[in-house]
Amino acid sequence: MTGIVMLGAPGVGKGTQAAKIVERLGIPAISTGNIFRTNIKAGTELGLLAKKYIDQGTFVPDSVTTPMVAARFTADDVKRGFLLDGYPRNLAQAHSLRDILAQEGLALDLVIELDAPEEVLVNHMMNRAKKEGRSDDKPEVFARRLAEYRERTEPIATYYADQDLLAVVDGVGTIDEVTARIFELPVLKGH
Repeated sequence: MTGIVMLGAPGVGKGTQAAKIVERLGIPAISTGNIFRTNIKAGTELGLLAKKYIDQGTFVPDSVTTPMVAARFTADDVKRGFLLDGYPRNLAQAHSLRDILAQEGLALDLVIELDAPEEVLVNHMMNRAKKEGRSDDKPEVFARRLAEYRERTEPIATYYADQDLLAVVDGVGTIDEVTARIFELPVLKGH
């Protein structure tokens, strides 16, 4: 069983690398975005609450997000491992995740933080905006997302570093180069 959390600034290629990891390890990818969409589509009480925040363009509060994440960890597929993306976003969520995993008899083995200089992130964002037309890649939106990410994630990174779970991986290079760096990490070496 391999339990992984992915951290990384917007535009660093976190989603691409997460897909490579789950494919290679055969574990489910768990993202808050997918959890929200599933709950909204199913019309659950929490899903409808989440939709209100999402429609307003604000963060879905922990009181809504955490119970949905906890419910996802009761599924059988996570018993063989998981890759969590988009959670935790703050220290309270990191503590909640610890409790959720303990309750389900699961463990977190590795927290990967993909890192890249700001100019690389901005460049990637501008290229992606041209190709994909993503509204969250507009320069002013991206700058706000990046500042928010750095402010929220620093305490989480410190929390996991203090537990010897954090591995900061250079996110600059080709997709395959970054993937190779990730699979050189001791927890993943040999996979």
